[in-house]
Amino acid sequence: MHDEPAFDGDHPPSADIVSDCVHCGFCLTTCPTYVLWGEEMDSPRGRIHLIGQGVSGEPLTDSMVTHFDRCLGCMACVTACPSGVRYDRLIEDTRAQVERRHSRSARERAVRAAIFALFPYPRRLRLLRGPLRAYQRSGLQKLVARTGLLDRLAPTLATLESLAPRLRGVPRPPARVRARGERRAVVGMLTGCVQGAFFPDVNSATVRVLAAEGCDVLIPPSQGCCGALSVHNGRRAEAQRFARRLIDTFARTGMDYFVVNAAGCGSSLKEYDELLADDPAYARRAADFTAKVRDLSELLAELGPVAPRHPLPMTVAYHDACHLGHAQGIRAQPRALLRGIPGLELRPIADPEICCGSAGVWNVLNPGPAAELGDRKAKAVLATGAELLVTANPGCLMQVAAAVHRRGGTIALAHTAHVLDASIRGLPPATLTSAR
Repeated sequence: MHDEPAFDGDHPPSADIVSDCVHCGFCLTTCPTYVLWGEEMDSPRGRIHLIGQGVSGEPLTDSMVTHFDRCLGCMACVTACPSGVRYDRLIEDTRAQVERRHSRSARERAVRAAIFALFPYPRRLRLLRGPLRAYQRSGLQKLVARTGLLDRLAPTLATLESLAPRLRGVPRPPARVRARGERRAVVGMLTGCVQGAFFPDVNSATVRVLAAEGCDVLIPPSQGCCGALSVHNGRRAEAQRFARRLIDTFARTGMDYFVVNAAGCGSSLKEYDELLADDPAYARRAADFTAKVRDLSELLAELGPVAPRHPLPMTVAYHDACHLGHAQGIRAQPRALLRGIPGLELRPIADPEICCGSAGVWNVLNPGPAAELGDRKAKAVLATGAELLVTANPGCLMQVAAAVHRRGGTIALAHTAHVLDASIRGLPPATLTSAR
């Protein structure tokens, strides 16, 4: 296949989008891999050049694939681009071609097969909770960390182990939660894969906030993965299967909105109309579904607050998850919600456009560079002197927590929903700073 053109006729990268790039370089300072290595082919415009070579008929080389794989998909370049180049569409279509047409090494295939046999399946992830809690509580985790053996022998496993949050038992939410007071909306809610398994407290806080703001919340227990990890890694057919199932699950709920509290999931859900555009049975349904998708902060800002906020006298640094800030353009809403809490002081983080290195499963596939980006982000976060770091994505929470721990720093971490929930319920700041 090395002599064949890089791309086939099944949704190849668009030559028109490639030609939109004028190679101005505005993307360079916002691209995490270019910031790390200063390598032109590891910048957005460099990758667009390589994609252009493929579009013109050049073969798909190992070197090309390496540079495509190194992209985090953070979309900071889309925000920075003055020409409006849809790099997000280019890299997604390119990765789908790579996954179909490129032959990876046996080790790469094994690692990716393991990741995608586990992470998009909430039930399988939940099965890990028991053994992981036992491992954390037994003291074995600290012993393994002191030896450093895992880092030397199995860096991928070491990365997964370092990212795993401290687990707490939280009851799963019921299938329907009624609004408190007058009902203002009926919302379906995504419980997520990693979010549901490792951050169930985020889901519980989200449900309480929505109910307090006048929403009936619908949470079908049969829901599965939204397909975000799959589509971001070129596994388009798999993502389409997950999307169809999720649409079917919520089809007859009568929801006004579909609420998401994980940034990476939200960006993919808002593109279901593009993902299923060629499916005659689902194209219209996908477009209707997409129109209802809202990030939690986005919906709360749209509805306007009705639940009283109690004071939370504390300092907070807010981190823009890439797929919330860059992919969805949602920056003002979460900050406005946090500033609406009496006594809360919001502090900026330096270089907010640079990814923390999580990027779905990128940190698992690229543990070394991801750790460098995580350490850079942790340094900027700790420099704020804030008591609490707030963000809206489970991957970011795990990545920054691991990096802060490596640096020996101390800062509590929470999801936006945690902070709003604490204020609405009148809980003290210690609830947030001691639990994370």
